[in-house]
This record gives sequence, structure tokens and C-alpha cells, in this order.
Amino acid sequence: MLRRFPLSLSLPVPAILLCLGAPALPAQQPSPQSPPIPDIRQLMREVQEHQKQVEKERENDTYTAVITIQDLDPAGRVTKTESEEDQNFFVNGHLVARMVQKDGQPLSPHDDQKETERVTKLVQRAQNTPPEQPIESQTVSISRLLEIMDIRNPRRQFYRNRPAIIFDFIGRKDAKTHGLVEDASKKLQGTIWIDEADRQVAHLEVSFNDNFRVAGGVFATVQKGSNFHFDQAPVGGGVWLPTGGEGAMQARVLVFKNLRQHFIEHDSDFKHFSVDTQQSPDAKPTAKPAPAAKP
Repeated sequence: MLRRFPLSLSLPVPAILLCLGAPALPAQQPSPQSPPIPDIRQLMREVQEHQKQVEKERENDTYTAVITIQDLDPAGRVTKTESEEDQNFFVNGHLVARMVQKDGQPLSPHDDQKETERVTKLVQRAQNTPPEQPIESQTVSISRLLEIMDIRNPRRQFYRNRPAIIFDFIGRKDAKTHGLVEDASKKLQGTIWIDEADRQVAHLEVSFNDNFRVAGGVFATVQKGSNFHFDQAPVGGGVWLPTGGEGAMQARVLVFKNLRQHFIEHDSDFKHFSVDTQQSPDAKPTAKPAPAAKP
């Protein structure tokens, strides 16, 4: 099974091991008449509150995520490529990914049954977990991430022709953390773009500014410079959903093996759907036909 890279307002451990492949679009400065920049922590509380308001709208959406992972040699040449195609949907505010293809081929009946069992358990967990709490243990919300960070250089720019509030952040070495992801967050720095009108995360860039040792470096060491970025945008009906991400990771695993990987996720095929969890225990989304165009 490939890495799961659910792009949303929480960062999974595998995603924290990625990063920022493409640069941000050139920025345009706002006019001098722009209102004062709001307090960043208050702004992020507004982002979280707005996210709760749109969660029910997202329950009717599904999209396709194509994830490609390339193994690289020390010279940067691709030595191996794996891919998977996921059908992503939301249950009780939580993103659930169901793999439908691997390396360009449909899953075998055996693998499809195993995936059905995994997703069904995940859906049941999502139904019983409040939206603000992660269903995967190895995640950290952006609001918690900012508690571990020092916030710097807030400013306004246009991102994809929309006004955005931007700020930089860097992990505090003295922050009290719990668990692998929060410990790793202290080694991060990055920049976040908030769409000012919709109070949504439009773009996020993160990188490791120091080596991060897992189990004291015995299990793995994620090396400085590993990085990732992801984007969100308004799709049909104005609901914000992930549109893609990219990253690069370099690590030493079990002391002996050097690992270099390049990750790409492309999200598309956004649709409305319905899920009947009682009649359909495998939790496969069923797309609704698009409404007919008005003459």
C-alpha cells in the first residue's frame, strides 16, 4: 500500500515527510488602502470555525486523487515508480481515501476485498469521532501546529488572483509536544496562504530545517531539506477541496539504507455523491448525475 496523502486541514505523518516541489505563483502586492492585517491566531480560529460550517457541504463531494511516488538514486535519477488512484470522500467531516487502482491497474478481487474492509472500519471510526479530532493517530491539526510554532512576517498578497493573508512560521524548540508528529513539527518551518474572503487555506509550504530522528535515529532519520506543499481551491458550488500537492523526502532508514523519494498528488474529477452506510457497508461513494444545463 502506498502512502496516504489526504490533503486537508490536518497533516498526516507521511505528508509531514514531504514538501514543496513547486514555487508559489508570483505575488502582487495589495493596495495601500487595505485594512489592517488581523491577528493571525484569531484568523486561524476563524478558518477552523468556517471549516466546520462547510463540512456538511463537503459530505456531498467526492474526488479522485492520483498519487505517484518515485524512488531516486543519489544523482536524482528515477529508479522506481509506483502509483495509486484513490476515490476520496468525507464522513462526519473526515477525509476517507479508498484505493481503486494500483500502478495503473484495477485492484485484484482479493486486494479490493481487503481495501473494502479497511475503508469500512475507517468509515465507522469517522462516524464515531468528532470532526475536530483526527481519525488517524498520526496527524496534527493546523491549529495545533501553530501552537508549536512562532509566527512571523504577516502580510497581504494576491494568490491566484484572490486576496490572501500570508505568514511564515517556524517550530519552537522549547514547545511541549506529544507524539511523533508534534515532535517532528518542532523541526519545521514554512509559509501559509489564507484566502481572505473565504477563510480557507489556499496554499501551504513546509520544510524540515533540521534532521529529525525517529527512535533516536535507530529507526530512521528524516534529513534537513525534506519538504512539501499542497493547494486547495473552490470547486463546483464554491466548496473548497484539495487540488494537489508535491514533495521531496530524503531519509536514512534503519541506519543502513538511504531513501530518496519524490511525491506528487493530483486531485480532479470533483463530483457530488451520496453514501448509504447502512445499505452499503463497503462505503463506496455513488456519484449523482450532474444537473442538466439550462437552455
